[in-house]
Amino acid sequence: MKKILEVNFKYKVTKSELEKAFLQAAPRFGPSGDVKGLLWKIWLVNETEKSSAGIYLFEDDASVEMFLKGEIFAMVKSHPALSDVEAKVFDILPEHTKITRGPVD
Repeated sequence: MKKILEVNFKYKVTKSELEKAFLQAAPRFGPSGDVKGLLWKIWLVNETEKSSAGIYLFEDDASVEMFLKGEIFAMVKSHPALSDVEAKVFDILPEHTKITRGPVD
């Protein structure tokens, strides 16, 4: 069953610096990237609150667990420009999501 991962954190750099770092990291999350089992990722930023988030769709539990125990997430948790890193895994309600056209099929 597919899983949603939500990762939230605060950042201590400018929005421009954060966007540049995200753009450099983005290929690791692409189709031929390093995150196995990832179907897509949405990158989010709230400049007013200096917070950022990622919404990920993974193929299954094993893929999420592998990501959360892997090198990329460890780097996020230990990066000096980031704080308050939080990760939450969610099940998808497929019938409800289909009605509202959520891209999880």
